[in-house]
Formats: sequence, C-alpha cells, structure tokens
Amino acid sequence: MPLKIIDHGSAEYEQMVRLRDDILRKPLGLSFSAEELELEKNNILIAAFEDDLMLGCCMLIDKEPPTVRLRQMAVLNNLQGKGIGRALMNFAENLSRDRGYKTITMHARKVAVGFYERVGYQVTGDEFIELNIPHYVMEKKLW
Repeated sequence: MPLKIIDHGSAEYEQMVRLRDDILRKPLGLSFSAEELELEKNNILIAAFEDDLMLGCCMLIDKEPPTVRLRQMAVLNNLQGKGIGRALMNFAENLSRDRGYKTITMHARKVAVGFYERVGYQVTGDEFIELNIPHYVMEKKLW
C-alpha cells in the first residue's frame, strides 16, 4: 500500500476531498467551502493508495514549531480496522520527525479516541464540541 504526499489542486487532491467529504462531512450534514479548501494549499497532504484508489488520507498543518497538527484523518468505511489508519499515522509521524517537529496534536472525534490511544496519543484536555460533535485534544511526543 503506497503512502505519499499529494499536491493541492491535483486529481489526487480532488479524490482526497471527496473521501473526506464522504467520511467526515456528509454524515454531519456539512460540506467544504471553497475558502476552506484554498487554505489547505500550505498543508502537507498525505494519502494511502491501492492502485489508483485512495484508501485513506490525512493532513499535517504547521501549528507553532516544534508542533504540527494532524487533521482530516479519513479511511474508507469498509476498510477501517485493517491497518490503513495506523500506516497513515506512522507515515505522518515519520514525516513530522524528519521535518524537525517534536509533537503532533489533533482535535480527535470522541468516537476515534480509542484508535489514537492505541497508536500512542494521549488526551490532554476536556471534551469540547466542534462541528456539532464531541472532540478531545490529543497529542504525542515524537522522540
């Protein structure tokens, strides 16, 4: 399963937007605005593929060095629990380390906290509501 950085505005990026929309936004009755997508041009966009099919994705956003923020983690529903999310996390962490970051932080949906804990992340604050659903701030030190 190849993992790679993809370019904003490319056909792969359009596939990434569709995947994130299907998995993360439509179930909440939400969609992406053109302004939101334009802001992603400075992010590190990561995806996992099987041939030309995107299996999962995430992005890294420069927060305040030495911290980077993980966002928009999505894996095809029928493939969740098959190791794709773990592979994306390992790739994102290694990439972050290589770029000099010391910590990854995120706003994790409450339903995903168990997954992130299994890959070494810790809840660092109280539950809060974002996009009308419960989230937690989680982070991991990159040693």
